[in-house]
Amino acid sequence: MDKEPEQVNGEADEPGWEVDPDDEWGLAVLATVGRQLRLRREAAGMRVPDFAVVVGYGEDLVYKIEGGKRIPRPEYLDKAEEVLRADGLISAMKEDVARVRYPKKVRALAKMEAQAVELQLYDPLNIHGLLQTPEYARTLLLMRRPAYTEDEVERYIAARLARKAIFKRDPGPELSFVLEEWTLRRPLGGKAVLRRQLEDLLDTGQLRNVDLQVMPMDREEHAGVAGGIEVLKFADGSAVGRSPAVANGRPVSEPRQLRILELRYGIIRAEALTPRESRAFIEQLLGET
Repeated sequence: MDKEPEQVNGEADEPGWEVDPDDEWGLAVLATVGRQLRLRREAAGMRVPDFAVVVGYGEDLVYKIEGGKRIPRPEYLDKAEEVLRADGLISAMKEDVARVRYPKKVRALAKMEAQAVELQLYDPLNIHGLLQTPEYARTLLLMRRPAYTEDEVERYIAARLARKAIFKRDPGPELSFVLEEWTLRRPLGGKAVLRRQLEDLLDTGQLRNVDLQVMPMDREEHAGVAGGIEVLKFADGSAVGRSPAVANGRPVSEPRQLRILELRYGIIRAEALTPRESRAFIEQLLGET
């Protein structure tokens, strides 16, 4: 969740997001946004100290944003739009700025997911990122070691939630998930977090283009012991897949390697409960939680 501006040396210093130094596209966007903000401020005849007071943020933050060294949050841009009377110019930059917020590798994944017409997804360790509630995602991110900074946690949560727009596409892609039973039982973050996550899974599983299947812990055979699987298929017939057991986890598009991933995923689905059985199973877990 976004923090309220903190008082630092008597000035409100909004936490913002740090810039990924390896993200050339993001750096270019921020440089353009910063330049436009500076030009609009100067055209309005406002010095940085005066502007900082009016918008309610520290001077240092204003300099960093205008210099392309800090990612402005949406509320900062909204306030700048209002104060500078920018006729929608600043608001129009919010979409690009929002994309910069997300780590480069996450943005690339989200782009592929947005173009896919079919996704086959299996995560043996956690509930898949596309299915996670904000509370569950935060819990997982805070457990990482070495620990993420608060800034990194906020960015990853924002990115993960943005990817969930895939469920609102029309027409939507065909989405298939296999979830491990133990990930649905372990109360990471507490029982309240788990209950909300199970409720959300039941809601998502009602979508016509989504199949959720649970792999029970009592299965004596399991084709997923080599790790997770992701297969994304596109309208032109191409596909890309990834698994720790193939090409050391690097994305692959070669037909032979994709066949291996699809074979494994097909067996995993066959070994799991059906979508109807899985829904009943999740409802039972929810009643026990």
